[in-house]
Amino acid sequence: MTTTKARAIAALRIALGAGFLWAGLEKVFQFAGTGAFNAAGFLTHATGGAIPGSAATAIVNPTHDFWVSLGQNAGAVSAINVLVQAGEIGIGIALILGFATRFAGIAAAVMMGLFYVANWSFGTGPFNEQFMYGAVAIVLALVGAGEYYGLDALIEKTDWFSHTPVMRYVLG
Repeated sequence: MTTTKARAIAALRIALGAGFLWAGLEKVFQFAGTGAFNAAGFLTHATGGAIPGSAATAIVNPTHDFWVSLGQNAGAVSAINVLVQAGEIGIGIALILGFATRFAGIAAAVMMGLFYVANWSFGTGPFNEQFMYGAVAIVLALVGAGEYYGLDALIEKTDWFSHTPVMRYVLG
């Protein structure tokens, strides 16, 4: 691969990682001054969805009741709060460093897929922010973006890696 393409893949990986890291850190440290992050508000009030022509108060998301039930369960909300914050920070750090990139890319795509289904916002079309982040994450996982200026490239050169072939599904 040419140096330009390798740098472009690394830059895309780092940019997506920075977006995830910032989102997680913002939730933990409340940079915007909005108060402590709590997924309950989103789960109970922002999962009705939207489609072109629907009323603002219409519930068009077929999974809405599921998300509301999670939002009303204190134990589930507590777990979701931790998973979202830790997931965003962990994915962000892994992508920035190019460490366990395939795993981080798939984890990012799964997280964005869940956000996409929960949000169900198609008022401006089906290709929203969560869709795009998820698509980029899948591409980064498939191309093994950590092999381009990432820690995965260094790890893959070790004897340990050559004796542990299953790690090819995690690194890259």
